[in-house]
Amino acid sequence: MVSKISELKAGISDAHIKGEVVEVAQPRSVQTKYGPNVVSNVMVQDKSGKIKLVLWAKQIEQVKKGNTVEVKGGYVTEWQGELQLNIGRAGEMIVT
Repeated sequence: MVSKISELKAGISDAHIKGEVVEVAQPRSVQTKYGPNVVSNVMVQDKSGKIKLVLWAKQIEQVKKGNTVEVKGGYVTEWQGELQLNIGRAGEMIVT
């Protein structure tokens, strides 16, 4: 079942949301425990609110401002006081 973005809370491990991409941050290079990678934060909103969606490498190229994204199996964390939606290994992102 699709949740409203406003219902998401840190610790949720099977989030399913659908929303419009309203902002795409410039990708930046980071060093991870798996080696260098590229990450970008994308702001997604629905009628209830907004959340930052964290995208890695090839996921970044799939998303542009104005797209609709559906995230299934995402997990929610809090970083510097802001909620973030992450797509885990078992998660899925559908872009339309």
